[in-house]
Amino acid sequence: MNTQAETQAPVFDIVKQVFSVLLVVAGIAAFYYFAEVSVLYRVIGLLVVALVVLGLMFTTNLGRNTWSFFLESKQEVRKVVWPTREETSRTTLLVFAMVFTVGLILWVLDMVLFWGVQHLTGQGG
Repeated sequence: MNTQAETQAPVFDIVKQVFSVLLVVAGIAAFYYFAEVSVLYRVIGLLVVALVVLGLMFTTNLGRNTWSFFLESKQEVRKVVWPTREETSRTTLLVFAMVFTVGLILWVLDMVLFWGVQHLTGQGG
């Protein structure tokens, strides 16, 4: 009996997902069909449809796995050691200095190569 329930669960999940997509499409179609109704009411209707769809999707295996992933991600973000303001400022200034230095080196290299090509082709003064 347990095996039969496991084989039927993905079918119900697929039905829920298809129904969710149909609800979203119907909500968007209704939004444009009732164009004469105030935009506020149409947006509230879309939000209600979106909440129903989210609630329905969270009852599927995919929804539960997605929610679990977000919860685990939140825990991992808490474990990150964020740099201090001073470290961030120092690193940013170092990046700016390196970009300027590399840009200056490439500009000088371009000028030297341009000068060399001009003299090799006889166009230089």
